[in-house]
Amino acid sequence: MFYLLYNTATLLLLLPVLLFHLCQLLGGKRPPALAERLGRIPRQLLQKIAGRPVIWVHAVSVGETQAARPLLAALRKRYPGHAILVSNTTATGRAVSAGIPEIDLCICFPLDFLPAVRCALAAVRPRIIVIMETEIWPNFTREAERRGIPVLLANGRISDRSFGRYLKFSWVFASTLARFSSLCMQSEADRERIVAIGAPAERTVVTGNLKHDIPSGAVSPGERAQLRARYRIPDAVTVICAGSTRPGEEQCLIASYRELLARHEELFLVLAPRHPERCGEIAALLVDAGLVGRRRSTLAGWAGICGRGEVLLVDGVGELLDLYGLSDLCFVGGSLVELGGHNLLEPASRGIPSVYGPHMNNFREVAALVSRYRAGIQVDSPGALTSACRTLIEDAELRRALGQNALLMMRENGGAALRHLEVIDRCLGPAQGRATGTL
Repeated sequence: MFYLLYNTATLLLLLPVLLFHLCQLLGGKRPPALAERLGRIPRQLLQKIAGRPVIWVHAVSVGETQAARPLLAALRKRYPGHAILVSNTTATGRAVSAGIPEIDLCICFPLDFLPAVRCALAAVRPRIIVIMETEIWPNFTREAERRGIPVLLANGRISDRSFGRYLKFSWVFASTLARFSSLCMQSEADRERIVAIGAPAERTVVTGNLKHDIPSGAVSPGERAQLRARYRIPDAVTVICAGSTRPGEEQCLIASYRELLARHEELFLVLAPRHPERCGEIAALLVDAGLVGRRRSTLAGWAGICGRGEVLLVDGVGELLDLYGLSDLCFVGGSLVELGGHNLLEPASRGIPSVYGPHMNNFREVAALVSRYRAGIQVDSPGALTSACRTLIEDAELRRALGQNALLMMRENGGAALRHLEVIDRCLGPAQGRATGTL
């Protein structure tokens, strides 16, 4: 009965969804991938994976794609004879996927409309499907099970904010979760939550957070100088990078930056909003504050160097690790406003101390680790943000110590990719093309 109702709903929603995609296409806001969303993958693309068993990894957007990188690297080493296909839902996610060398083919994830799902699965014929974090699509999962394709949830997590909604509709999700071959969760709390929603306890394991496995290491002075030259940032300034900022935070950051500049002229701010399409409104805030800002997209072909006290406004995606690498300290956004925070592990992987706000509900375990290792400073207000940044600006030894603590945290909490591989190995069973004894 559930699938009858669900497929009736998807049929009714198909027309408005198609109209939305058509409007987006005509407005030039996304690549012409509507056919792929309907499961029609061009034959010339499929040639890239022809003749090899396929591992299909689905990552919704940028964050999930970045989190998947350690697993993709591990899969490439463990299964050199397999083709790796990655699907994304957003155009920004697909843009990041296109730059990952381990991936053989990038496609758009099909709509969970039964004909689209069947068409995509028939075209790709994957040996296994790995779904990053918490994407639960009833038709896709059911059709994969019918074809004997194992479906694995990787790096799964259930945030505080989403748990109540999932639990309220557990009668909807339970039948889909039961079709997963394995569910790999980031923490014991995540495991308990997804079991409460309806996942089979015997198939649900804690494998850790793949983001701990992103390559980490201190940025050498030479590398930092090269990165600053690429972004036209003077070498002799203290750089603050504000990453993944959200509405309501930029005003606080700009006010804080102006206050810091009153005592420390040799400063430079890199402002990278979570959604680059908001750069227009942020640029207006900079003008109102009397600050000189330059967009990242305008650097190509410009031979100049930004000045001290200026702001680099990042209007693209996929560069945050490099931006953290050229910085002396950072602020991680989504945390001063009640949005649950963003990933503290990215600056930690570059040995950069973080300042972050009180709202870290979506990354509770990571924030607890950062606090335990003393790898960053949590603040409870915009005023405290200014004070914490001032302390780090004035104390280079403290910055170095927090950065070293961050790298230690990354080293001591890795291994999630290997634990995921062990689960994938069990799902696939004896497989031709597996390189045993390697990661």
